[in-house]
Parts: sequence; C-alpha cells; structure tokens
Amino acid sequence: MPQSLPKPIEKLRKLYPAVWKAFDELGNCCHEAGPLDEKSRRLVKLALSIGAGLEGATHSAVRNAYEAGITQAEIDHVALLAISTLGLPSATRAFTWIRDKRKR
Repeated sequence: MPQSLPKPIEKLRKLYPAVWKAFDELGNCCHEAGPLDEKSRRLVKLALSIGAGLEGATHSAVRNAYEAGITQAEIDHVALLAISTLGLPSATRAFTWIRDKRKR
C-alpha cells in the first residue's frame, strides 16, 4: 500500500509532475545500481539522513526501513553508531526522530 507523502512534497509532486517523475526514477535507478541488498541500502539511507541532519529524510528512511523488515534494534544501532562520528547531540536528535515515527 503506497504511503502518503508529506504535504509540501505532495504539493511539489502535483505542481511539477515531470520533475517528480524524473526524481522518482533517479531514486529507483540509484537504489538498484549497486551490489547492496535491500536491508543494507535502507540502513545506509538512514545513516546518510542522520549524518546530514535531515529530519524529514530520517523519518522517510525509518518508515522505509520498517517496511523492509528492519528491526527497531537495527534502526537504533544506526543512531547509536552516530555517537562516535557525529557526537552525542546528533545521535540524540536521531533517536528522537526515529521515535517520532513509532508514534504514528
């Protein structure tokens, strides 16, 4: 079942359908281009989102990780790994964002 997009993204998608289609196709091509399996790709996307400090992308990555069957413990481990690279405040922020998705 397709999930709804955040309102600002849905608005962009409706205003610029060709741009959205190209963006979506690029994402799919990148997702399938390499040797990583689905689980690894989803965990990498989560780590990238956390590292870049992107709340919306982290929410999306967590949602996609759950859909791919990734466990809460595995998701939490990604945030925990951020402590030594990004610092405790960034890791704490990531844990908060991850928990945002569990409430929905």
